[in-house]
Amino acid sequence: MNCKYPTILTLANRACHEAEIKKSRFIANGIRVESPSEAMGVIEEISLADATHNCWAYRIGDEYRFSDDGEPGGSAGRPILTAIDGHGLDQVLVVVTRYFGGTKLGVGGLVRAYGGTASKCLDKANVLVLTPRCLARVEIPFSDISSVHNILPDFQVLKKDEGYTESGVVLSLELELSEWEKFRQELQNITRGTARFIKVEEIK
Repeated sequence: MNCKYPTILTLANRACHEAEIKKSRFIANGIRVESPSEAMGVIEEISLADATHNCWAYRIGDEYRFSDDGEPGGSAGRPILTAIDGHGLDQVLVVVTRYFGGTKLGVGGLVRAYGGTASKCLDKANVLVLTPRCLARVEIPFSDISSVHNILPDFQVLKKDEGYTESGVVLSLELELSEWEKFRQELQNITRGTARFIKVEEIK
């Protein structure tokens, strides 16, 4: 657990923006998604069947996808993704729906319309800061339980569960990933090296 895990900026709630550009109606929806499968499900759910185009993009960590949905290549999905990345957001999907108004915008005009509508949608969003956390299962001797409980507030550790074995107490603990190494060392000091770490995993 020595890797550095960056803080994630995402959307705290769904954001919407609507614009009329040369008689075409553009409707953008920005939504937090945690996996590509969730993103695809949301796209299907909020795409409007009677619209001319439902273009979209999502960014989830290193994974991203986008679709022009019939618009000229590179004129819709990519500008939407650029808007997401330009806001420094992660775990975000933006769908921009277009109702064609009769006036062609050209590729440059479409890039500005899709990218601009997506960007203004994200400007309206409330940003949620996600600090990576981890879940740890630790076994400690009975004699050290009071000492361990005493240090939990110092590291803002949330105790999720407590169980017992013949040799000690098993604690399920949740804390910020950045605090794990210092907390682990303190546990080792308190228990004189007898703490047993059963499982440590990052919470997605």
